Amino acid sequence: MQESELDRERTVVSGLYERLDTLRAETEERLTRVRRESVGSNHQARSERDAFARLYEDQLVQLRDVDARLVFGRLLLEEPVDGTDHRYIGRVGLRDDDQRSLLVDWRAQQASAFYQATANERMGVRARRHLTMNGRQVVRIDDEVFDESLLDGDASGEHVQGEGALLAALTAQRTGRMHDIVATIQAEQDRIIRSDIRGALVVQGGPGTGKTAVALHRAAYLLYANRQRLSASGVLVVGPSSAFLRYIEAVLPSLGETGVVMQTLGELFPGVEASTEDAPEAARLKGSIQMARLLSRAVRSRQKAPTEPQTIVVDNERLVVQPDLVQRALAKAQRTGKPHNVARVTFVKQALGELTDQLAAQLRAGGSTIDEADLRVLREDLRTSYDVRVLLNTAWLPLTPQKLLQDLYARPAWLAELTPRWTPAQREALLRDRTAPFTVSDVPLLDEAAELLGDFPGRADPASRERERQRKRDLENARAAIRNMGVQGLVSAEQLADGFAEQEDRGTTAERALADRSWTYGHVVVDEAQELSAMQWRVLVRRCPMKSFTIVGDIAQVASAAGATSWDEALSPSFKDAWRLEELTVNYRTPAQITREAERIATEAGLPITPTRAVREGDWPIRRVAADAAGLPAAVAEAVAHDRSVDAEGTLAVIATSAEVEAVAAEVRARFGDAAARGAAGLTRPISVLTGYEAKGLEFDAVVLADPAALAAESVRGAASLYVAMTRPTQRLTLVEV
Repeated sequence: MQESELDRERTVVSGLYERLDTLRAETEERLTRVRRESVGSNHQARSERDAFARLYEDQLVQLRDVDARLVFGRLLLEEPVDGTDHRYIGRVGLRDDDQRSLLVDWRAQQASAFYQATANERMGVRARRHLTMNGRQVVRIDDEVFDESLLDGDASGEHVQGEGALLAALTAQRTGRMHDIVATIQAEQDRIIRSDIRGALVVQGGPGTGKTAVALHRAAYLLYANRQRLSASGVLVVGPSSAFLRYIEAVLPSLGETGVVMQTLGELFPGVEASTEDAPEAARLKGSIQMARLLSRAVRSRQKAPTEPQTIVVDNERLVVQPDLVQRALAKAQRTGKPHNVARVTFVKQALGELTDQLAAQLRAGGSTIDEADLRVLREDLRTSYDVRVLLNTAWLPLTPQKLLQDLYARPAWLAELTPRWTPAQREALLRDRTAPFTVSDVPLLDEAAELLGDFPGRADPASRERERQRKRDLENARAAIRNMGVQGLVSAEQLADGFAEQEDRGTTAERALADRSWTYGHVVVDEAQELSAMQWRVLVRRCPMKSFTIVGDIAQVASAAGATSWDEALSPSFKDAWRLEELTVNYRTPAQITREAERIATEAGLPITPTRAVREGDWPIRRVAADAAGLPAAVAEAVAHDRSVDAEGTLAVIATSAEVEAVAAEVRARFGDAAARGAAGLTRPISVLTGYEAKGLEFDAVVLADPAALAAESVRGAASLYVAMTRPTQRLTLVEV
């Protein structure tokens, strides 16, 4: 009987895939037809063609990316809807030619019961069915029955019950990439995912509680529920490392969303890709809010009048310039309140005006006749004079953020002048050669400097003005195109304008956002948010002035010297009290025996952990191996070999301290060859060798820890790094102890 029910589901799912293939073919045909249109030199027609081509391209990408596990659930309803009591749930919504619903998008309100219904709160549902797919084939069905009458005398066998889809997903082997959890979202997770976009939502949870998965699914849900608002501005996802971003990069495309920008904290300033971390003292100092005040003082100190009269020569005429002339020009520019480079325009204009008057008066005193035309010539002579340029640049030099920061670090006398209350040790922490690469902690300082300095003269302003003018033209063309083609309600003018292509290099919303430091997003998702410094929060709030955030993390896992000890400490400076807290308490990843040991160590170390309840006990006890310090790499490689003998197919991570990781990686690679790799590259191999920081947010079937005591000692927050490392496995944990 169960087989006949399985066959029935296979028939339904086959029909859904046929509809998907039909929509793909139709979209491909529309795209081909649009691309073939000849529009000549008419710009508006060309813009309309390119916009619709982009629209069809995006639709096609979505229809292709959702192929795997297109449908994963079915609801049996108490009351029929549109002539049927079955409602299928999937990655996207599908309708037939008569616009009748065939498949409900998991983000739609009609799908919420799939995640939230219980026997006590049935939400109009008699039973919930999970469909397990292999490619396009249904291989298993699992039922949760809420209406007991379905179980009484059910001779037909229509309603079966089996192993829960959640447990099956939890015990499945990992692949080095995060998969979406759209088929197994739990009620507490779904409530957070669907919560309102307004304000900052903090999701606190211990390791394995699904914080990252919830954050990514929330991003997909918000893009669906607020399409018009977010399609033009985009969503920014910020992760702790390139390894983490590589790990999660496939999740949103699998949910039908491809327009999200993903960056690490070291990539938030265009043109800089920092991955090096500062020493703890430097990181703590650079992350503190006092750096904002220091940079402000540094910029102001580059606006300085001379202390003595200056003699300049203009066309053989010697002119003595008094300090108060420059000071008046400085004061007028400073009163504008504009950024340094922008206000400099006022300074130069005021100074040139006074210098012109002084030179004219001196020439008149010498017997020359000066009229209005002569004044314009004198002003131009002054503007192009080498001596005048030196005078004005000495008083107010245009600056780039990079130059300001490099000078601050490389000029100890200037730094001491700006920080009279700092200790010598604090100044020493910042000093370095001006050619040294920027670190992750420097990125928010570059951004802060850019805010204080404004656009460098002659670079961005004309382009910005042209972008604004072009945007207005695009919106006008988009509205006309929508009226002419009769597609009102199917696409907004903003969406269509985003696809217009007068300039070939305009790119997608994501591409334009990455290149524009001043871009503001509609929503920002921050993972491992407990690691962020006060200066990093300032950058992110500038990226989203509306302060619409999803913030996920675990205060007990703080490893950064600049991280906070509480959410209130982390968020109050930027968000005041405009944030709300949700907690996840169920550990879906880590077996109970590993969770208990990790929480015991964390508690003894005084970490403020959120206790979690593991959903399964696990099949393997924690394995401990003894090694001496000299033989640690070899002992780790042997521990890896032992675990691979248990399961040669799953993923395994070796986690070591920064001091030992390269030696351990070399030994593991020598033993296992191409099956192992160091860092983010290892996520595509069966064996990854990582530091504790690189492992944050990731999960593996098995983990081998190299010298747990050293991992604990490495973290400035005590056992936090060890706590993180111990909770990465979904199956087995080996401790190689020295």
